[in-house]
Amino acid sequence: MLPILLDLTNRLAVVVGGGQVGRRKASAVLAADGRVRLVCLESRPAEMGDSRLEWRTEPYNPEHLEGAALVFAAGPTDLNAQVIGDARARGVWVNAASEPASGDFFLPAIVRRGDFLLAISSGGTAPTLARVVRERLESEFDEAFGVWVSLLAELRPRVMERIADGEQRRIALSTLCQWQWLERLRNEDSRSVRAAMYEILEMHAK
Repeated sequence: MLPILLDLTNRLAVVVGGGQVGRRKASAVLAADGRVRLVCLESRPAEMGDSRLEWRTEPYNPEHLEGAALVFAAGPTDLNAQVIGDARARGVWVNAASEPASGDFFLPAIVRRGDFLLAISSGGTAPTLARVVRERLESEFDEAFGVWVSLLAELRPRVMERIADGEQRRIALSTLCQWQWLERLRNEDSRSVRAAMYEILEMHAK
């Protein structure tokens, strides 16, 4: 297995199957800023109202895969087999929900905190374990961690601009990435922590 991160921004993924698994796959693509064409026999749920989601309540046919960057086969086993064959005939990567090994890729369990992404995978052999590990990591990498990531994203270009010396830049960035900042964000107002992080920038910019 080769772990990779795909940029799906504005790219189309086709999901065949509108059950819980198919809706979960669609939500994962939307969270990655992709577009989804979901084909199934179920009516569109009210909570699936994202404008980037094209919900087709109709029987599947191979033309539904037109323009797809990725395909998710999340229907009954026999339908999934057809979708897998159709996707591969078009040279499109396909994920198979019912028989993961018959597809081209797996979706890992994900912890997302802003731009920070943790992916946990068992290669399709123990998805429940991957989910349990994700649930544990969600408590460790909490919302405060997401705030820390946002502050680092804000500060890094300023560090690169303000600190000319390479060694001082390295020290400043290493200091800003120490775990003490996460603990402070969990216990202090984020504005005061942000100000303290900017003080590190100014100290090394002199």
